[in-house]
Amino acid sequence: MAETKDVMIELKNIVVRFGDFEALHNINVDVRKGEFFTFLGPSGCGKTTTLRTITGFIEPVDGSVNVNGEDITHVPIEKRNIGIVFQSYALFPTMTVYDNIAFGLKIQKLGKAEVDRKVREIARKVDLSDEQLKKAVSQLSGGQQQRVAIARALVTGPAIICMDEPLSNLDAKLRVQLRNELKKMQRDFGITTIYVTHDQEEALTLSDRIAVFNKGFIEQIGTPNEVYNHSKTEFVCNFIGDINRIDGEIAAQMRLDAAKHHFVRLERVRVNRPKDESELQLSGVIESREYYGLYIKYYIAVAGQTIKAIEKNDGINIYEPGEKVTVGIHPADLMSYDAPKA
Repeated sequence: MAETKDVMIELKNIVVRFGDFEALHNINVDVRKGEFFTFLGPSGCGKTTTLRTITGFIEPVDGSVNVNGEDITHVPIEKRNIGIVFQSYALFPTMTVYDNIAFGLKIQKLGKAEVDRKVREIARKVDLSDEQLKKAVSQLSGGQQQRVAIARALVTGPAIICMDEPLSNLDAKLRVQLRNELKKMQRDFGITTIYVTHDQEEALTLSDRIAVFNKGFIEQIGTPNEVYNHSKTEFVCNFIGDINRIDGEIAAQMRLDAAKHHFVRLERVRVNRPKDESELQLSGVIESREYYGLYIKYYIAVAGQTIKAIEKNDGINIYEPGEKVTVGIHPADLMSYDAPKA
């Protein structure tokens, strides 16, 4: 728990219902000032509902939303001082980029010179040129439109910015490029950011901390390293990244507790390396491989099950399907969870 003076957003025992359906069950989150905090989970898990509760689009039936120590649970959306970037960007397509960014400032009834100064200042910070400011939004690429949406959200000087899957409409290469720019922008502005995504890689690369949602509950809150390497629940372990479940003969040879489910990350599986102390080493056969450039992902038949492993691509030791290899698994690398009750 963060010290009170460092907390920007505090959600206390938030419950949201739509008719008889309870969408959020007692959600408790503290977001620190200047933090990049991500809500991660599959579709329908409650992450966007939580974001909309913070911004004021949804009012909880129980619990409170506090910003900077002030209860804003019943404060109207426009008075919350929160910038919002939607998945669809929600821009005005026939208006110029300049007018889209200026929209919130004009609502605040700022003078023309002040509006102009703020629009041009924020445009420079998000890498939009004077030429682009004159264009209609519909003339811009997806990546440029995303910059406009961020500029419009930031130009009014909000204390917080909330982003709901802002990269999901972009192609894969542009997503990665803008992901890096987003993080740099957030650091430069130092603004407290809530980010919603279902993309685990996006969450791991962008976030200071992550809340993993599942069916209206939060399974774990932690740093990217904590949720990945020290997953609190079996759901988190399976949802964050790829994983091997260890059972059958391998589990028996490792003398693992049969009442638990045991997992190991792909990069922890050692292929064709000298035996490590207390490591179980077994013979295997390469079934197939996937070549990613930086690394190679192998599917290996071991003791009646398929084990996945990731090996750094050194350009020399590349194993072919049908090739015999040794597979090492260290007990310390396992994550174990109580088996669900029938």
